[in-house]
Amino acid sequence: MDDAKVVELFLERDEAALRAVSESYGKKLLRLAGRILGDAQAAEECVNDAYLRAWNSIPPNEPRQYLFAYLARLVRQLSISRLRSDSALKRSAAVTELTSEMEECLPLGTDTANEAEARELMRLINAFLTALPEEKRAVFLRRYWYFDSVSDIAERFGCRESRVKTMLFRTREKLRAYLEKEGYHV
Repeated sequence: MDDAKVVELFLERDEAALRAVSESYGKKLLRLAGRILGDAQAAEECVNDAYLRAWNSIPPNEPRQYLFAYLARLVRQLSISRLRSDSALKRSAAVTELTSEMEECLPLGTDTANEAEARELMRLINAFLTALPEEKRAVFLRRYWYFDSVSDIAERFGCRESRVKTMLFRTREKLRAYLEKEGYHV
């Protein structure tokens, strides 16, 4: 069943929408949550919570053309929130590693609590990613959006881990330079 029909089921408040979403995207969403949390049970809970959030937010939202992205965003937000609350005193090694990698190219002194500033930064990052060649963009997103390991990315793209690490390093450097050119100080 295509995404537009599934969204119609959500709009009609038909529980078949949840079954369709689970059949189509359940495994991918579980993998995403699992990579973030490192715990299968917690991942399953986050995916189920995401289904509930989708049920409660469609309508007013109608993600007909981007249902998976909509659900993945919900899962990612819930998983990261759960990870933060579960590890308030101890940080997850994976999240710490990714955070330190991104600190090299994102502005730290900027008050991104300011919503307009955060939107502008998001717009700039999206513009940067859109301008990247498809492979570099996909590798970057697999690492920093989907939390894939370097070895998983290398396997997916049929290359060595060293190539993935180099590509990620160079892309972060380009992002840092791009943001500095746009007025952000890293």
